[in-house]
Amino acid sequence: MEQDFLRREFPGGRVRRLRCSDRRAFQAYRGEAELGRYQGWEPMTEQEAFDFLYSMSLARGCTRGEWVQLGIAAEGSDWLIGDIGLYFSEGGRYGEVGYTLRTESQGRGLATAAVGAAIGLFFKETEAEWIQAVTDERNGASVRLLERLGFCHVATRSASFRGERCVELEYRLGRGGSPAGS
Repeated sequence: MEQDFLRREFPGGRVRRLRCSDRRAFQAYRGEAELGRYQGWEPMTEQEAFDFLYSMSLARGCTRGEWVQLGIAAEGSDWLIGDIGLYFSEGGRYGEVGYTLRTESQGRGLATAAVGAAIGLFFKETEAEWIQAVTDERNGASVRLLERLGFCHVATRSASFRGERCVELEYRLGRGGSPAGS
């Protein structure tokens, strides 16, 4: 069997392709209102979720100008507990990362390990100089995750998200953990 280049093990689980069979778990955590509070996604219908998972199961990797969504799977059972989005800029200079981990799996370092693994995969598969993440300043868990991974805060801006005023924080991490380009 050929090794899947979109698979990366980490202590406690793995980052892997999303599958159509993930639909029940995917719909369960993506249906949690509080979990989606700071996310760019909205809950999907059953058909939308199936179509999305099917398209991501066929993903060819990090393609310029596109997002690829990967699953976070629990060690042992391979049950889907979250997902990570990776965007590769059209020019190839940078990427962006976003992540979601179901509530029951939070607080054990799994998100930090999974995002770190996905970033390693991103830098291995692309020539990008840095990867960025944008988070709402009220999302303390996300801010702490980025800082644990070595991201540097580079910008603060007022924004409107889902009709509510907020402050967005932009973080960057350079290739090899170096300070990020601008």
